Amino acid sequence: MSAVKLAPAVPGARLLGLGSVQPDNVVTNDDLAERMDTDDQWIRDRVGIQSRRIADADTNLVDMAAAAGELAVKDAGLTPTDVDTVIVASCTMPNPIPNAAAQTAYKIGMAAPAAFDLNAACAGFCYAMGTAADLVRSGSSRHVLVIGAEKLSDWLDWDDRSTAIIFADAAGAAVVGPAAAEDAIGIGPVAWGSQGDMANAIEIRDQGRSRAGGGLYQEGQAVFRWATTQIAPVALRAIELAGLTPADIDVFVPHQANLRIVEAVARRLRAKGARQDMVVADDIVHSGNTSSASIPMALDHLRAAGRTRSGDVVLLVGFGAGLSYAAQVVVLP
Repeated sequence: MSAVKLAPAVPGARLLGLGSVQPDNVVTNDDLAERMDTDDQWIRDRVGIQSRRIADADTNLVDMAAAAGELAVKDAGLTPTDVDTVIVASCTMPNPIPNAAAQTAYKIGMAAPAAFDLNAACAGFCYAMGTAADLVRSGSSRHVLVIGAEKLSDWLDWDDRSTAIIFADAAGAAVVGPAAAEDAIGIGPVAWGSQGDMANAIEIRDQGRSRAGGGLYQEGQAVFRWATTQIAPVALRAIELAGLTPADIDVFVPHQANLRIVEAVARRLRAKGARQDMVVADDIVHSGNTSSASIPMALDHLRAAGRTRSGDVVLLVGFGAGLSYAAQVVVLP
C-alpha cells in the first residue's frame, strides 16, 4: 500500500463507498457456440472472456442502477436522504426521456436530488467521477452518487459474433463526498478527451435494437489499435496531474473492454515505471464488457476478493465509443 498524498490542488473530494450488481443469468462461451459460428477457445484467444451475465427481459437498466446505488450508499455509511446529486453514466437507455438518474433516485428513496444522465459510453464512469468530484469541490453538491449502468444485451445482434461474444449487462456505483484539505484520501483531476474522427468505430446503427443489421457495431481491429497506442499516455497524464509517478500506483482498473487491451496497456505502464506487482483488474474474464459499469464493478469485485486495501492508490482509465477517453487517480477509503 502506497502512503501517498494527492497534489495540493486536488483535496476536497474523496471516494466514500462502492457497490455493484450483475444479473443471475450466466452465458458461457459454449452457450454462444450453440447459436453462432464460434467456440470457447476462439473467444478466449481474441477477447479473453470465458462467461458474461445477461439480464432477463423483465430487468431494466434502472433496476440495476438502483440496486448498485443502494449498495454504494450503504457502503459509504450514508442514507439515501444524504445524497443530493445522482449521475447515471449510460449509453443503453431505451429512451432518452425520462432520464435514468431521476428514476433511479426515486427507486432508492432520495428526496429531490439533482439528477442527470451522462453518455460518454465506456468512458462514462470516469467522466461522471470527474464531474462529481468537481461538484463536491465547488460546493454545489455534498454527496454525489455516481452509477455506471448498462443493458447492452438489448442492443446486440445475437447472431453477430463480433459483438455478441463481448458485451454484457451490469451496474456499478460509487459515492463521492467531501474531504478535508489535509486528508490523503482523495480523487485526482481527470485527464480526458475524445477523437471524434473515429466516432464511427463504435456505434449503434439505425437505432436498431436486438436485430440483424442494426444495434451495436464496432470495428474491432481499429478500436484495438487505437486503445493499445493512445490510452497509456492518457493514464500517465492522470498520474502526473495527481502529483504522483507510475511507481505510486497500487491498482490499475481500466475499462474492461478486451483482456488483450487491458494487458497491453498495463505492459506500457510498467515500461514507464509502474511496479511489476501492480494489481491489474481482469474482471472481463467472467463479466464481459459492460461499458460504463465495468470500472466500478471491477473495483468492487477486486475489493470483495481481497485484492485491494484501504489506502490503495488506484488508476482508473475509461475509453470507448466516441472515441471518448478519461483517466484519474483515486485512493480507496
